[in-house]
Amino acid sequence: MAISTVLFAFVILLGAATLWKRIRSLHRDLPLPPGPRRLPIIGNALAMPSKDLPKAFQDMNKEYGEVVYLDIFGQSMVVLGTHESAVELLEKRSANYSDRMHSVMAALSGWEWALPLIPYGLFWRRNRRAFHEFFHPGIVPEYQPIQLEAARGLLRDLLQDPTRYTEHIRYAFGSSIMRISYGIDVDKEKVPYLTIAEDAMQTFSDAFVPGKYLVETFPLLRFLPSWFPGAKFKREGTAWTPVVSRLRDTPWDATVAAMREGTALPSIVTAWTERASEMEDYAPADEDEVTKNTAATAYAGGSDTMLSTILSFLLAMASYPEVQKKAQAELDDIVGAHRLPDFGDEESLPYISAILKECVRWRVVLPLGLIHRSLEDDVYRGYFIPKGTHVVPNAWAYTRDPRHYPNPEEFIPERFLKDGKLNLAVQDPGDIIFGYGRRVCPGRHFAEAALFAIVSSVLHTFDITGAWDEHGNPVRLEVKMTEGVLSYPEPFECNIKARSAGAAALIHESAH
Repeated sequence: MAISTVLFAFVILLGAATLWKRIRSLHRDLPLPPGPRRLPIIGNALAMPSKDLPKAFQDMNKEYGEVVYLDIFGQSMVVLGTHESAVELLEKRSANYSDRMHSVMAALSGWEWALPLIPYGLFWRRNRRAFHEFFHPGIVPEYQPIQLEAARGLLRDLLQDPTRYTEHIRYAFGSSIMRISYGIDVDKEKVPYLTIAEDAMQTFSDAFVPGKYLVETFPLLRFLPSWFPGAKFKREGTAWTPVVSRLRDTPWDATVAAMREGTALPSIVTAWTERASEMEDYAPADEDEVTKNTAATAYAGGSDTMLSTILSFLLAMASYPEVQKKAQAELDDIVGAHRLPDFGDEESLPYISAILKECVRWRVVLPLGLIHRSLEDDVYRGYFIPKGTHVVPNAWAYTRDPRHYPNPEEFIPERFLKDGKLNLAVQDPGDIIFGYGRRVCPGRHFAEAALFAIVSSVLHTFDITGAWDEHGNPVRLEVKMTEGVLSYPEPFECNIKARSAGAAALIHESAH
C-alpha cells in the first residue's frame, strides 16, 4: 500500500473519531450558526479558501449572515462578520473567548513563547502583566524622547537617500524599540538586529494562516518524520526554529552580557530584572523567561507592523496629494516653519490624527486579527457555539463596513472629522485592528505615539509623490497587499523630496 494511501486512511480515521466525538458533544436543542453545507468526515475542508481569506470570509458572511460556522475535519470555526459581533463575544464575553488556538506550528517553529500566541491562563497572565508594566498609557510618555529621536533620524536618512525608504522606516522604529527593550543602540552596519526581526516575522506570517496546515487540526501528525509525504509542515517548522531563536536570544544575550559588565543602558530587561528580584515569589529562571518573552514580543511585534503602516501612509500620500496638502497646511499653521512637530502639538493637529486613523483602517496589517478560542459552550443570537471553537475576527471586513466607513476603499481622513475636530461618533479603527477584550494589543498606545511622531515629522518636511502621466498629472498607485497573517503593501515607487531648503535645514539641525 502506498505511503500516501496510508496517510489518507489515517486522516480519515482521525476525522471520523473527531467527528463522532463532536456529534456527541453537540447534542443540543439549539442549532449551530449557518454556513456552507458540510460533508461527512471532512466537513467544510474543501470550502476553506486557500487565498485572500479576508475577502472570502466576508463573502461567506454576506451569504450566510453575521456569524458563519465552519467545520474542518471536526474542528469548529466561527467567522464573525461585524465589529459588533466581535465586541459582543470577544470583549463582553472575554472570560470565555480569551484563549488562543493551541497551535502545533507554534511549537514546531519555536513561537510558543510569544505573548499573542500563549494560551489563556496563569503563564499568559504573568507575561501580560510584565508587558503591560512597560507599555501602559501612563508610561508611554517616558518613551517620547526616544520616539522623537527615531523620527528625526528617519528624516535625515530620507534626506540623504530617499530611494531606500523601506530600509529607513524599518530602522527608525526598530532602533527605538531595541533601545527601549534592550538598551541597545542599533548600528546599521554591525549586528543585523532588524534583519533578524524581519526574517522571524516572515515565518510568523507564513505559519499561522487559518486552515493552512492540517497538523493544526490533527496534532498527532506532528509525530510524522520530516521526510514523510505530506509532512512539509515539519520541514518548515524545523527550518524556522533557528530563525525564531535568533530573534529571542541574540539581543537578550547581548543585554545580559552588558549587565554583567556594568555597561548596560536602562531598558525593559534591566528594569524588570531589578524589579522582579524584589518580588516575594521571585524565581530567577521563571522571571528571566517572562522578561525574555516580553522584550522579544515588543521587538518582534512592533517592527514589522509599524513598517506596514508607514508604507501604507507613503502610498496614501503619493496617491492622494490633496490629503497631503491639507495636512501640510495644518502643520504650517500650528507648528510653523522654524521647528519640527512634537507631542505637544498633537491635540492641535486633528487632521494629522485623522490621517493616522485612516492609515490603520485603509490597509490593515493583521487582516484576520489572531484567532480566539472558546473555553466553554456558548449561545449567541440563538446559535450554539461549542467549546473549543476557533473564532475569527475579520478585521479587514470590519474596516470596510459601509455603515461605519462609506467608500471604504478610498483614503478619506475627513470621515473622522466634524467641524474641524475629531468626530468621536465615528468608529475608531484602532478598536478593531488592535484586537478585542483581554487579548487587545498592550502596545497600542506606544504604537500610536510612534505613528504620530513619524507621520507628522515626514509631512512637515517632505513632499511625497508617485508617478506622473504625460500631462504632468499624478497617477494614483494601485498597489496590492501581500497575503499572510501580516499584510504589507507590495513594493512600489514613490518620490520623497524635501519641501524646501528651509525644511532641509530643519532636518540637518535636528542632529544637534
